[in-house]
Amino acid sequence: MKTLAAMFDHKQNKTVLRALDAEPLPLGDHDVRVSVKAISVNPVDYKIKNSIHSENPGPRVLGWDASGVVTELGAKVSTLQLGEEVFYAGDLKRPGSNSELQVVDEFLVGKKPKNLSFQEAASLPLTTITAYEAIFEKLKLDPKAKAKILVVAGAGGVGSIAIQILKQMTNATVIATASREESISWVKNLGADYVIHPQKDFLEQVQGFGFNGVNEVLLFSDPKDHFENLSKVILPFGNICSIVESDSPLNMNLLKTKSNGYLNEFMFTKSMFQTEDRMKQKQLLEEVGSLVEKGKIFPTNHVDLGEISEETLTKAHELLQSGKTIGKIVLGGFRK
Repeated sequence: MKTLAAMFDHKQNKTVLRALDAEPLPLGDHDVRVSVKAISVNPVDYKIKNSIHSENPGPRVLGWDASGVVTELGAKVSTLQLGEEVFYAGDLKRPGSNSELQVVDEFLVGKKPKNLSFQEAASLPLTTITAYEAIFEKLKLDPKAKAKILVVAGAGGVGSIAIQILKQMTNATVIATASREESISWVKNLGADYVIHPQKDFLEQVQGFGFNGVNEVLLFSDPKDHFENLSKVILPFGNICSIVESDSPLNMNLLKTKSNGYLNEFMFTKSMFQTEDRMKQKQLLEEVGSLVEKGKIFPTNHVDLGEISEETLTKAHELLQSGKTIGKIVLGGFRK
């Protein structure tokens, strides 16, 4: 089968994405084999690509967002059927979706919303799981509470779906950060009630809307860029939930006097540690998928680079690393 793998090219002295042939993996009892029809890219892709070097040359198949068709079932699979159209993020410990065929744990795979194309569906899984878990499992947000939630990096992949989940599944007032005209328009169209600039004083800006702070924060960009600003705007007993690691120490003392919490969300935890509740990821994908089918939540694909190839996937990584993308970058399957 065709794959695209990250590997170190000694002649070029750099890591590249290269088309390779590989043997299909065997199925475990609860695995399904999926014919991949579309993928999208996430920061985890280029972060792992950047970890490939001369002493760790690969190859490694990346990709943790996909949609496709189930072509084979493990012996004990009970939640999916042959020919079913699905979408999923998968498992960081296993080969990714930059491949014609992928083996995935059935408990991580949701049924694709019927009204979406494969490219549209591929824009959703990783970011949907991340946002949903951050909101309901980490912040433990009461859907009925009239909380004020700040979404930092609202126009990014996770922010784009988090805003929609908050507006469709909770009573929260959503304040999103965005700076460019295009990104401001994007977050407003997704449902953000207010928009603030990410490089200006957060508290002063929300006070301009008549608020004395925010109850909770969803932090979807580098914590060190915003930590002091967030410590001022967050109200007593509120929490900051971050999805990005910090490469420098954060001054947690800034959160002490207001009894604020700092939480981490990593959507691969359930699959990496094979937790008993990993089926929740299938369930939440299908819960959000039902809202997609009702036209209440929309896919977040913004750039479609066409069929997957060395050139298009490399371009996708470059665009994502620029830090200026809006929504998700998607690609179709391999050319037949």
